[in-house]
This record gives sequence, C-alpha cells and structure tokens, in this order.
Amino acid sequence: MDIGLVINLLLVALLILLTAFFVGSEFAVIKVRLSRIDQLVSEGNKKALAAKKVVTHLDYYLSACQLGITVTALGLGALGEPTVEKILHPVFNAMGLPESLATPISYILALSLMTFLHVVLGEMAPKTMAIQFAEKMTLMLAPPLVLFGKVTFPFIWLLNGSAALILRIAGVKPAGHEQAHSEEELKIIMTQSFNSGEINQTELSYMQNIFAFDERVAKDIMVPRTQVMVLDARMTQNEILDIIDENRYTRYPVTEDGDKDKIIGFLNAKEFMTNVVMKRSFTLKEHLHAMEVVYETAPLQDVLKKMQKKGVHIAAVVDEYGGTAGIVTMEDLLEEIVGEIRDEFDEDEVPDIQKVKEDQYFINGRVLLEDLEERFGISFKDSSYEVDTVGGWLQVQMLDFDKLPEPIHHDNQIWTVVEMDNRQILKASMVLIPEKEQDEEQDEQS
Repeated sequence: MDIGLVINLLLVALLILLTAFFVGSEFAVIKVRLSRIDQLVSEGNKKALAAKKVVTHLDYYLSACQLGITVTALGLGALGEPTVEKILHPVFNAMGLPESLATPISYILALSLMTFLHVVLGEMAPKTMAIQFAEKMTLMLAPPLVLFGKVTFPFIWLLNGSAALILRIAGVKPAGHEQAHSEEELKIIMTQSFNSGEINQTELSYMQNIFAFDERVAKDIMVPRTQVMVLDARMTQNEILDIIDENRYTRYPVTEDGDKDKIIGFLNAKEFMTNVVMKRSFTLKEHLHAMEVVYETAPLQDVLKKMQKKGVHIAAVVDEYGGTAGIVTMEDLLEEIVGEIRDEFDEDEVPDIQKVKEDQYFINGRVLLEDLEERFGISFKDSSYEVDTVGGWLQVQMLDFDKLPEPIHHDNQIWTVVEMDNRQILKASMVLIPEKEQDEEQDEQS
C-alpha cells in the first residue's frame, strides 16, 4: 500500500480521536457538578484545578470544544472520504466494473463509512461515556482542553466576539451557562438522592423541614395564649414552687396583676431553684429577665435570628392589636427542623399525630392543615375561612360550642372532636375511609 495512503489513514484515525475528545469534553463539563469539583479541589486533587477552571469558564471552553469539533469534522470531510475512495476505486476496477459505476459507488461507500465512523466513534460513544462518567471524564479531559484553549485563544476570542456582535444586532443579550435551582427542583433532587441511597431518611427530612421552616410564621408554632402557664409578680415563693413542680418548664412568663397582655419578663426556674436550695434572699422582680417580643406574622427565620442575636430562649408573640397571642421557645423553633425533642420531663407527651388504629388518628388541635395535606394527601382548600390549624378548621364546622359536635364528614375523612377546653379544640379524631367504602357510601346516598 502506498505510504501516502497509510499516512492519510493514520490522520483520519487521529481526527476521529480528536472529535471524540472534543465531544466528550463538551458533554462532560456540562454534566459535571461544580459542587463536586469544589469538593475535590478542597481535598487536594490537582486535576480538579483544571476541571474547575473549565467549569467556571464554561462559555469559553464550550466554544473551544465547538471549534475543535468543527475543525476535525472539516478535516475528516476533506481527507477521509478521498482516502477511502482511493482504496475502494481500484478494487471495483479489478472486479470489472466500468469507470462510470466504480467512481460513484466508491464515493458513496467512502462517504457512508466515514459518516458511520464519525457519528459512532466520534460523537455517540464519547457522548454516552461523558454523560455516564461525567466526573472521571472531566478530570481526565480538562487539562488538555485548557491547553487547547490557550493555543487557540485568538480564534476563540474572534468567534465569540463575532457571535456576540451578531446577537447584539439581533437584539438578543448573550446569556451565561450558570444554573440556579429553584426550591421545587432542589426538592426533586433531594428525593432522587434519597431514592438512590446518597442520603438517608433523616437527612431528607431535615432538608424538607428547612424548606418548610422558611415558609412558616410565629403564629404557626407558638404555644397559644390559653395554654401559656404564667406566674404573677405577687406570687409567694411557695406558690411558685408549686407551679414549677406541677408543670416542670424551664422558663415562665411573669405577668402584672395576672393579665397575660401585661408580661413584664420571664423567670428562669433553674435560677429560682438554686436560690431556694442555697436559702438566699429572693424577690421575684429582682430576678426577672427581659422578655423579647415578636409579631405573630413574623417569619420563623427572622424569629430565630432575633433570639440568637439576643441570646434568649423564649419570646412573647403578640397579635395585630398588641395583645399576647402566645409564646414561642427556641425548642419550638428547633423542632421545626430536627423533629420532636424530648427530655426526661416529656415522658407523658404524646405525638401531635398519633396512630390509634389502621385508619384512625388522634390529631392535636394545633397541627397545621398543610402538614396533614402533605402527610396524608388530603385537601382543605375548600375552606373559605382564614384558618391554619386543625382546631381552627373544626371550629368553623361547629355551630354549638356548648356541646361536642356530631362527627363531621369531609371528603374521605370522618372528624370527631375528642377534647375541648373553654371552646378551644385540643384533640380530634380523624378516620380515613378506604376508597372502596367511600364509593359504596356515595352510592347509597345517591
């Protein structure tokens, strides 16, 4: 075989290899996560430095890949087809085909073969590998891509500038390739990470709670006014001891004249007990701590920041009229993220949503409707009243507060008020009706 043909074949193979390099680089740098590259850089991976340079200057290096793909494709078209045609043409002549047939057939076969090699070996195979092994491919291909970008800088600068000029003339502003995920996209990513085993159920719950935390306000988690245990500034030491012994809270709001709208501070029970044990002289007002105040519509993140800044663990929640709506504690805030926090005094506490039977649950009146919607897939959107909790929703359904109402049917649920205190609904029963029974019940009613 002619030495010229051998050299041409080697050049064709090299061009296909270069095409695969540029195509693989293009898809790999798009697919790889910058956060993962940053992690590798922090771990001291030297290849990750080049990878970070490519990923953080994505527009430039994608242009470099496009330039490389275009040049190699043109090279294959100019060199590959004639070379293969030169090899095939004598074969067809030897087979006795006339020149009028040998020339077009060899040309068509050469074009088909080069197209096949270019698409399969130069495009599809490296693209699939880059998508499947984005991190490994990026680390391997980034250093030579950076070198290619330096060598071809004048050409890339000219091409990018020309493209930008054309876009400006057309009234289109060039956009970068940076991506920012929305909250819903992040939730989907977290769920996919959980399903693939990258994170566990606890980690998934924490991240979901953080998103929910950002959407809630103080009113959603506060201890309502009617359930707030307070001390009066005129109480004696023994009266305070009795209340602490009965309730076992760490901090108690202190009121003036027993009026919950006149909170003058709070008492730390541990400090109080220390004074009692040490038999020190003690007056309640001398040991009062200032009570921080937040509005019931304040976002939880703002409430948390304020309490952290002030170094307090309890705050009074006031309504739009300036009256006390309830209190919120640091424990309440943290439980919104990490879940229930229990201590040695919480042994008698029951969960806010307690499963009684297969389809029956006891629900605390303070549970948010949106929490039930998320957990059980039910809906309260038909309610035209501005209520947030189960207790508030049930109150809307009640006509007579002097007696417990009859069971309330709502979609596929049966609700029954179990416990009330001075018109406040403390506990309710929810029974979920199986879909089959619900259809039968509707048929009977019709």
